[in-house]
Amino acid sequence: RTRDANEPNQKRKRIRGEKVSTDKVRPDKPGTRPGTGSGTGPSHEKTEITQKEIQDKIKKTLANMTSSKQAPNHGGKVRQKARKFRREEHKKKWEEKQLQDIVESKILSVTEFVTANDLANMMDVNVNEIIGACFSLGMMVSINQRLDAETIQIVAEEFEYEVNFVDADETIEIEQEDDREEDLKPRHPIVTVMGHVDHGKTSLLDYIRKANVIAGEAGGITQHVAAYEVKLKTGQKMTFIDTPGHEAFTAMRARGAKVTDVAIIVIAADDTIMPQTKEAISHAQAANVPIIFAINKIDKDGANPDRVREGLSAMNILVEEWGGKYQCQEISAKKGLNIEELLVKVSLEAELLELKANANKNAKGAVLEAKIEKGRGVVASVLISEGTLKVGDALIAGQHFARVKAMFNERGQAMKMAGPSSPVSILGFSAAPAAGETFQVLSDEAQAKEIANKREQLQREQSIRTTSMLTLDTIGKRLAIGNFQELKLIIKADVDGSSEALSDSLLRLSTEEIEVKIIQKSVGPITDNDVLLAKASDAIVIGFQVRPMPSAKKLAENEGVEIKQYSIIYQAIEEIKAAMEGMLAPDLKEEITGTAEVREVFKITKVGTIAGCMQTEGKMYRSNKVRLIRNNVVIYTGEIEALKRFKDDAKEIGKGFECGIQIKNYNDLELYDLIEGFREVEVARKLS
Repeated sequence: RTRDANEPNQKRKRIRGEKVSTDKVRPDKPGTRPGTGSGTGPSHEKTEITQKEIQDKIKKTLANMTSSKQAPNHGGKVRQKARKFRREEHKKKWEEKQLQDIVESKILSVTEFVTANDLANMMDVNVNEIIGACFSLGMMVSINQRLDAETIQIVAEEFEYEVNFVDADETIEIEQEDDREEDLKPRHPIVTVMGHVDHGKTSLLDYIRKANVIAGEAGGITQHVAAYEVKLKTGQKMTFIDTPGHEAFTAMRARGAKVTDVAIIVIAADDTIMPQTKEAISHAQAANVPIIFAINKIDKDGANPDRVREGLSAMNILVEEWGGKYQCQEISAKKGLNIEELLVKVSLEAELLELKANANKNAKGAVLEAKIEKGRGVVASVLISEGTLKVGDALIAGQHFARVKAMFNERGQAMKMAGPSSPVSILGFSAAPAAGETFQVLSDEAQAKEIANKREQLQREQSIRTTSMLTLDTIGKRLAIGNFQELKLIIKADVDGSSEALSDSLLRLSTEEIEVKIIQKSVGPITDNDVLLAKASDAIVIGFQVRPMPSAKKLAENEGVEIKQYSIIYQAIEEIKAAMEGMLAPDLKEEITGTAEVREVFKITKVGTIAGCMQTEGKMYRSNKVRLIRNNVVIYTGEIEALKRFKDDAKEIGKGFECGIQIKNYNDLELYDLIEGFREVEVARKLS
């Protein structure tokens, strides 16, 4: 195009002041004139540097791009190694955790004195294996008998388990008061009388009570109290503990509460050492208390005290007359013969023990028994071992708290305070504590409540640990069942072999819905102790080839305890099986009673729709449930509101009769509908 004459001047004006070589700017370009224009050199140098910088930047960018392609690969390898390292570390930690879990699964955290059944559940073994292990140690234990710490340790090692004891009393510290020597004063002894029920234990206690009643107040002693005080002719006092069965005494021994100072074992002179006598001796020896043997019924024909001594020597127990260390006294509880001499020997044993206690401190002792009385609430019989118990004191017994509202002695007289070795009944517990629990008075009521709550939590945790070995499948089935039940039994037999055979056969009857639990099995007649244990544990007493003692029979009638007697083992098994089947929830079976056809439909104001029917099959009952069927399809299920024969109400309508039927809360009836009557019948289930 034609260039304007002013254009070059404008361009020159724009670059004026710069020294630019036109030859270099436009080299060899046609139509240009060398030397044309004006300017300075710096502008050209800057342009040249800029081009070089551009090239350098391009090279640098390309180099960076190349290195950036290589660098991620190197970083990826690092990250890959890091991920591999983390995986290996995680796997290592997981394996360590698995190993730790296996090791921890072999560690049993238990409170001391769990039962054989609890120990079996925690180790996921059959309870019979635990009983067998105890038997190999020379111990005869029942399924629900508590095992001491040493036994638990040894038995657990047999099954390759370690034991970690968690003692509720140790984990919850209670500040103990130290006794100064000058505060310790003599206290009277606590004596427990044990033995076979028909060997004269009750007669001995009755004689001592009778003597005490004559010497003391009239009116007798309250029979519900398990302990009472006796004042001898010498002026000395003694506290006697009546143990109706060995449950409370075993619990005391198991918790380490050495409440008893001296044990009197009563043995009939006209009998041998009975299994119950052996059991009583083992309890006393385990409690590490002095034993005095009272050979009773020496006035009877056929009495042979030496035969009793021989029986004791067979158990490695030698009386003083035969060069041993155990005191022995021949008595007649019925006639009161040598009773005073027996009590003197008890006094001598007590003097050797040098029994002392500090009365100027918070009381501590043991719960002998607890019950609920109408109008009084929980009544707990306790025995104070040290300190002084006062009305208003706050105390704990196991996981239960109490503030003493009232206190009574064995005669029912109100007391405001009681010292060491005193048996009293107290009111104020919110729930009944277990027999054998130790109690402790605390100055701070809030602390007592806190400790009781912590102990309750520990007990719950122990229960969880006890049942932790149940499989998910078993738990699911029990949840599906909804009402898992237990049938508790006490077995008494003529010989040990029979009791073992019967108990094993009954245990095999256990199902997923009902579990048979043998509370106790032993040899001998059914006694008061068995009845009381059955009452306490809600059990049935099974006697095989044995009969109940007259007193036990009467007690069972009064206490509502069921006693079943058998002579044939299969009969016992079948009856117990039938009883278990009776505990099962019955199946509901539907039974169709009849069918009626709708022939007319009547709509009555304020009444509803009435179906005029002909009973075509079976019978229709007023109590029936009904199904309305139309075109072979059930369109409603409900109940009969009214059933009439003409204008009269009817209980049932037979086949071939007309009737009026009103269905409850349903009015949509049509001609030729069928009304089918049915009822649900309970069908007894059988054990699988």
